[in-house]
Amino acid sequence: MQISLLLLPASLCALVLLLAPASEGCGPGRGYGKRRPPKKLIPLAYKQFSPNVAEKTLGASGRPEGKITRNSERFKELTPNYNTDIIFKDEEDTGADRLMTQRCKDKLNSLAISVMNMWPGVKLRVTEGWDEDGHHSEDSLHYEGRAVDITTSDRDRNKYAMLARLAVEAGFDWVYYQSKAHIHCSVKSEHSVAAKTGGCFPGDAQVTVEGGGTKLMRELLPGDRVLASSSAEGHAQLLYSPVLSFLDHQPNITKTFYIIGTNAGLSISLTAAHLIFISDCAGGPNKWNESAGFGSTSQGHGGGPRTVFASDVRPGQCVFTSTGKANWHTRLSVVTFVKEKRSTGLYAPLTQHGSILVNGVLVSCYAAVDSHQLSHWALAPLRLFYRLFGPPRAQNPGLHWYPWILQSLGQVLLNSEHFHPLGIEQ
Repeated sequence: MQISLLLLPASLCALVLLLAPASEGCGPGRGYGKRRPPKKLIPLAYKQFSPNVAEKTLGASGRPEGKITRNSERFKELTPNYNTDIIFKDEEDTGADRLMTQRCKDKLNSLAISVMNMWPGVKLRVTEGWDEDGHHSEDSLHYEGRAVDITTSDRDRNKYAMLARLAVEAGFDWVYYQSKAHIHCSVKSEHSVAAKTGGCFPGDAQVTVEGGGTKLMRELLPGDRVLASSSAEGHAQLLYSPVLSFLDHQPNITKTFYIIGTNAGLSISLTAAHLIFISDCAGGPNKWNESAGFGSTSQGHGGGPRTVFASDVRPGQCVFTSTGKANWHTRLSVVTFVKEKRSTGLYAPLTQHGSILVNGVLVSCYAAVDSHQLSHWALAPLRLFYRLFGPPRAQNPGLHWYPWILQSLGQVLLNSEHFHPLGIEQ
């Protein structure tokens, strides 16, 4: 483990040097040389699946999360698909085949366009979507609205091999040429997708800026100074730390966030894989051992301050909240509830000190890997670059290239146990 971590900076630097020239050619425009020919689509063979791993593994659609029934709280995760370019068999006459997760709906709608482009006059046909009648195996993703069985509207089986390939190109996370009668497709859970983007806050989250005022996360800019912890290890005094950049910045994306509420009346919304500082409230909610420090992983550190994924926070634990006093220290507040809610915007600001106070709750700037210290150390070159040359003039949408490379390297150099359980995705 220690050897792998020592190799990380060298490997990262080498990879960055190799990729730097290529990044200049990623923007719009014709570039140099001849235009690339269209990608050749190779039909899937009968019984072939893509990617070539089991459906319910992290490299494909991921593990099941349990059946969704009409009476369950999670039923609101399903959305109907009324796309007129898709034919739904709906043999139960309940509209169940139209119900699916938003990710499944997006991929299906994309596939419908590809089908019409490939075979004019032919539409995509769904024979099975969400299942509430128990027609599949116990852990089928059909029960969660994450799987569909598809054909073409003309039911021409000679088209199904290419239909499977089109489903892969449309972005389904697992496609299986399951039988001569249909193609099976499935997607990752919404929680998994949230984890993949790393750790973020919604656009309506608030931060405290220098001068004592507040700003919404969607209004925050590189160069702003926000309250953060003065040290990743030593104590909980707060100071104003400059925002260097955003590790993720997607204003128009709607995702599922974990809402963590406290007895101090403060609550914070963040994605499943984001790191948050917690304690087991040893000695009472207003006492803690400052020498224990922040930044440890959640394993093997007793009840002292440590970081955990937002999805692992439980009522009864303590988080660190602002006292609101002039000296800007933190105090322990007891978590009273954890629930989920869909909100718009994905924002992950990076501060010089690697932490930030959001809605009065102290959290890490990092996500996906279970160690704040490791993440803070791994992003030191990026923080140094922005400190020397200043923040970027404009924030590009999407995931920042640097953490994207780090996550890719980390999956090679680190054991999977250090990543969020839903966050290791290709």
